Amino acid sequence: MTVLAVIPARGGSKGVPAKNLAPVGGVPLVVRAVRACLAARRVTDVVVSTDDGLIADAARAAGADVVLRPAAIAGDTATSEAAVLHAMDAYGAMRGDDAAGPDVVLLVQCTSPFLTAEDLDGVTGAVTEDGADTALTVAPTHGFVWRQDGAGLARPDGYGVNHDKANRPRRQDRPQEYLETGAAYAMRADGFREARHRFFGRTALVPTDPARVLEIDDPHDLARARLLAPLLDPQVLPSYDDVDAVVLDFDGTQTDDKVHIDSDGRETVAVHRGDGLGIAALRRSGLELLILSTEQNPVVAARARKLQVPVLHGIDRKDLALKQWCDEHGIAPERVLYVGNDVNDLGCFGLAGWPVAVASAHDEVRAAARAVTTKPGGEGAIREIAGWLLGPSLKVTPSAPPDSPVLPEPSASSAPHTLHTVNK
Repeated sequence: MTVLAVIPARGGSKGVPAKNLAPVGGVPLVVRAVRACLAARRVTDVVVSTDDGLIADAARAAGADVVLRPAAIAGDTATSEAAVLHAMDAYGAMRGDDAAGPDVVLLVQCTSPFLTAEDLDGVTGAVTEDGADTALTVAPTHGFVWRQDGAGLARPDGYGVNHDKANRPRRQDRPQEYLETGAAYAMRADGFREARHRFFGRTALVPTDPARVLEIDDPHDLARARLLAPLLDPQVLPSYDDVDAVVLDFDGTQTDDKVHIDSDGRETVAVHRGDGLGIAALRRSGLELLILSTEQNPVVAARARKLQVPVLHGIDRKDLALKQWCDEHGIAPERVLYVGNDVNDLGCFGLAGWPVAVASAHDEVRAAARAVTTKPGGEGAIREIAGWLLGPSLKVTPSAPPDSPVLPEPSASSAPHTLHTVNK
């Protein structure tokens, strides 16, 4: 049984520019959809239909095949059905003209960020095992729906659609109703080709968790999705095999974001000894390291020298600097773990494959992160991240010198220490 999941993801979007590449939980929407499809047991093939090169690159990197959609069916008035039909034909041609077409085709919308593999297996199973011709994800609802007569008039009249204004039955006395989520649809492929729409024949309703129902149509939806992601997404932490480089912001991640100024105008900041142990272990592990800071401050350079880590500071556009550094070192941005705490880190969050926020980060930064530490900045957050990558005891890799120690967990007495800048 061949089940082809088609994810339409065109480049143009009026409500949210570049919407399908917008990160939620640190992961672009199109990549979230690809990952859900790849995780579904019943899906055998995944293809993204797009007219945009950046979306195509992101989809391929996530593990999907890509079909380039012609402009004629990539405009604002193009239907999802047209994109799916084109993708079926184009994907068949990619596999060879003699290849049999899919038995079942799925329409998967990446604008539903909290779609799960279970949702996709549910609609697929309704067609492959339960005899339905089509299936869709729905959410149970008990809402009262209203319409207005005389729209535009000074006093339009409202009336009930699924209820009578004079008779308001209790929830338990009303028939169960369902809201179409817009996330996933399954169709028999032959029937879909003939009908050319997604609701032919017998249609099965596959209920999903109402808490996960959200379609991103405007910036407010996107902001809401980013706030919900830490609550709805399972926390997936990176491992050593997931990254090639760790790039660290300084203020607010390696410090508590406070600056102490004495009577002579000298600045001091506090850093955590445990973070220093973690950074040393990361350096010995063979990962590329970089400190990237907006501040042009001697304290940043002094800390970098002590840690033996390269530093770029006084940087206005940190994302451009990160991209250039990746190019110079031959590192794919999706293999970079970037640690930040404030809104000037969001550009790097959009570039790095593993954007990580410290616990004390700005709300917008936490919402855009793929993972969030339990420790605040300056209180062991970097040591915690090193533990994700190297294990709690921070064992070094075999590439490190034989006499390299296994670093113990920091004791309660591992207090922060202070660095002093020098006036120049």
